[in-house]
Amino acid sequence: MKIYASTLLVLCASSNVWGCSAFTSKESKSIAFKPLYSMPPPPPSFAPPGTATKAPPGATPQGASAPRKAALGRAKNMWDPKSTVRVEGSSLRTWSFMTPEVEAVQVRMKTNGRPLNANVDLWQGPDNTPQKMGVYIEDGAMRPFSCVMATPWGQNTVAVRNTAQMEFPLDATVQTNMGTALSAAIEELSDTSEPVTVQGGAVKTYSFSPMVASVQILLKTDGRPLNARIELLQGPNNNKQVVEVYTEDGLDRPFFAVIESPGSGNVVRIVNTSPLEFPMNARVEPFEVDTEAYGGVVIDGGNTRMNS
Repeated sequence: MKIYASTLLVLCASSNVWGCSAFTSKESKSIAFKPLYSMPPPPPSFAPPGTATKAPPGATPQGASAPRKAALGRAKNMWDPKSTVRVEGSSLRTWSFMTPEVEAVQVRMKTNGRPLNANVDLWQGPDNTPQKMGVYIEDGAMRPFSCVMATPWGQNTVAVRNTAQMEFPLDATVQTNMGTALSAAIEELSDTSEPVTVQGGAVKTYSFSPMVASVQILLKTDGRPLNARIELLQGPNNNKQVVEVYTEDGLDRPFFAVIESPGSGNVVRIVNTSPLEFPMNARVEPFEVDTEAYGGVVIDGGNTRMNS
């Protein structure tokens, strides 16, 4: 027994000298841990004060800036009786601009609550239609139509044709000198949001909370033709507003519109009806937002953009 005890003491002494830890427990190494988020991480607006951060993609929670709201105006509130024209069913009304100084015009249409069906064309020269739209609205009083059309390069004519029957008239007005407002809209959306590429034949949807009173939509290309279908849905396959757009040059003549989105469950669906070789860039952001009763804006599949 004495021999075995001395042997054990010798082994323990040798383990201490050689730095071995045969009879001692090893320290556990820390395991690298990467958190997994079921939702996207908080936006950069939660960074500590003094930290330089880039604005999150999309418009500010308040929607468009106040000067641009005043320039474009709400379609349902700004109607001048002197410039408003009644377009009866199955009739045509045109507005001509002889001066090249008119770079963009705003087209607005509404009804007294009845459905709205109309075609809006931009004529430039004989038999030349560089841009045209087909508009359907379920309730022209609750969701009046408002868009800005670029009119570069000389004389242009805007034609509004009421394709509905005689029992469904509409009121239309065309406001000139909107080139500055269109440029400001494109510049602001470019600074505050990232474009989404919609390939030919693809579909992109945007869901909005009840706080969003109206939505701004900007469609552009790199100079190729633009063919798109814009739908405002409220419920499964319940189209409240449909706009079919064609533009021969999506860079010089982009499509910009403000769509009213009252109520809850509003979804904007954009379909690129062109072939695969004709992609387009889409920007869809809130235009007017009521955030008094909420702490943020819910947009695009549930992501929340908090108030700054």
